[in-house]
Amino acid sequence: MNPDLLQHIKQRAIQISNKANEYREHIHKFPELSFLENETMKYVSDVLKKLKIPHNKEIGGTGVVALISPKNHSNSTAIALRADLDALPIQEETNKEYSSVVSGVMHACGHDVHTAILLGAAQILNECKDDLSKPVKLIFQPGEEKSPGGATLMLSEGVLENPKVDEMYALHVFPDLNAGKVGFRPGRYMASCDEIYITIEGKGGHAAMPDKCIDPITIGATIVLQLQQIISRKCDPKIPCVLSFGSFEGGSTTNVIPSTVTLKGTFRTMDEKWREQAILLIKNQVAKLAELNGAKSIIEIIKGYPCLDNDPLLTQRLKEKAQKSLGGKNVIDLPIRLTSEDFSFYSQQIPVCFFRLGVRNEGKGIIYNVHHPKFDIDKRAITTGIEMMCLAAI
Repeated sequence: MNPDLLQHIKQRAIQISNKANEYREHIHKFPELSFLENETMKYVSDVLKKLKIPHNKEIGGTGVVALISPKNHSNSTAIALRADLDALPIQEETNKEYSSVVSGVMHACGHDVHTAILLGAAQILNECKDDLSKPVKLIFQPGEEKSPGGATLMLSEGVLENPKVDEMYALHVFPDLNAGKVGFRPGRYMASCDEIYITIEGKGGHAAMPDKCIDPITIGATIVLQLQQIISRKCDPKIPCVLSFGSFEGGSTTNVIPSTVTLKGTFRTMDEKWREQAILLIKNQVAKLAELNGAKSIIEIIKGYPCLDNDPLLTQRLKEKAQKSLGGKNVIDLPIRLTSEDFSFYSQQIPVCFFRLGVRNEGKGIIYNVHHPKFDIDKRAITTGIEMMCLAAI
């Protein structure tokens, strides 16, 4: 790695960090939900125009794809860097100057940070593009938070082609880690994620006469408890796996047994073979328990994101660059996570590295996790993020 180029990247990341923070605060103030990121798309496009970086809009609906190419290169493949654009349906409670002005919508997962970092990295990489060994494709992706995931739409539109991408990188804010630090994990890192929707149709009536009814609430409760046995008794204990229900709805008063109950849950695991087996077991168990109690069941399991696998070579290579540039004490090894990320779709097709960017600062009260209404970042993390994305591309 060219030490002069490394030093140039470090200096430029510091110099443009304030501008990148302006990008972040603008995007944060005007958040848009998944697949509705029209104004965010236009904003990203306007910044790229000012930087004189060629790009296309409306990829995968509201995505943007830009390309930075060295003048004299013979390489037919490219490196891709990805950021996501969408916000979450959360009411913000940070009370900052840049807080969301859109009621009930907030960048609570840091996608505004990811986009600002990639725009900052784009400026530096464009300035030194003739020092690059191959073209760099910048992917600003919509809809990471919502199934089927914006990655699937961009893949279907050939985002990895013309030029062909042979390695890809993305970062994600990590409030568990202090700003200035980054984290890596080679191999399988994040879980698959499937959505479960169950309807139990019983027979309603007076709560004082349950013998005249088919109670979907007790049946639903039995289903929730019995399905846990699939995890505890059917899954290999060495396979990380979780089944959780976040919604149980039925009835509206104390003395009426309702006719219908609905349940909504999530199933996550780190093993794709077990994933398929478990889905069948869940469906069969629900049907049998409902039938046993004289009720009818409707179950829909929507397959979501697959497991995310980091390429060991790419991950080690970027980790070593980070250690050299940031210092070994600022680079950590990450444990596996049962959260999910649609970047996993890219990992099924090409070698990728998905790493974590520390954003925490307890002294400033920046301690809240993602998806929390008070989530925020230490803006110093933007400098580190820009540097890391540039290092990934060289």
